[in-house]
Amino acid sequence: MDEGSSSRRAVKSTGGAVADFPISDEEFLKFRDFFYRKTGLQFAQTKRYFVDRRLAERARAKGCASFREYFLLLRFETGAEIQELINLLTVNETYFFRENYQLESLVRHVLPEIAQTKRRDEPIRIWSLPCSTGEEAYSIAIAVLDAWPQADQYQIEIMASDIDTRVLAAAREGVYGARSLQNVGPEQRKRYFRRVGNDYQIIPELRESIDFFNLNISEKNEMARHRHVDVIFCRNLLIYFDDVSRREAVESIFESLVPGGFTYLGHSESMSRISSLFTPRHLGDCVVYQRPLGT
Repeated sequence: MDEGSSSRRAVKSTGGAVADFPISDEEFLKFRDFFYRKTGLQFAQTKRYFVDRRLAERARAKGCASFREYFLLLRFETGAEIQELINLLTVNETYFFRENYQLESLVRHVLPEIAQTKRRDEPIRIWSLPCSTGEEAYSIAIAVLDAWPQADQYQIEIMASDIDTRVLAAAREGVYGARSLQNVGPEQRKRYFRRVGNDYQIIPELRESIDFFNLNISEKNEMARHRHVDVIFCRNLLIYFDDVSRREAVESIFESLVPGGFTYLGHSESMSRISSLFTPRHLGDCVVYQRPLGT
């Protein structure tokens, strides 16, 4: 999945890349359309070998002798097998304090502005969407605790969701290797982590403070259950969608935010290319997109 996968052009290839489990071009296109309708995600031809291997893996696990048999099963499953396939086909790679200038914008500009509109007994709600293995959500929590002077004066609620149930389990466990912690200083490691062999685990107090849950941003009914959010981090997800899915996802984000709420996108993403619903604002060293007041 990449930016080139946005177009729904026909695939031109000589068939599946897994010799002992062939998938024809026609079958691949049918699967790609089916997966797109379920998730909003689509695969470029450059990902064909990767997708074919994962499909063959799941088909064998279900005892299917052909892709046709597996695809029939997939269409009539209740959802568990589709989730297994989503877990296999989504790629999750992140680390702590990625694009840290956005977290600095959050604590120096956005949270102080939000606080001016809140009573002390009103929660400030921040959502990491998608959260992958949890580094972003925990980074938000650490940044707020370490760098926002008013953190103790407000109830901060951090939500974190992903379409992949496997990475959610890892996020709840909160165990990370050295590569994930490359931007975490020694004092933060001491304060927020405990050594587990060669790895580090987020302290229980921080793990338990974040609400991790499964969600597909392309399912409007699922998104509609989450409202009154002040800040949504939706970074490096929309590049995997086509124009229609991207616009629908942005509309759902808009509805989930409170009037005046903020959205952070990835550094290569721009809301102006997707929707005019949001007002872009330069806050710190980045552009943040705000749902206008009164909308």
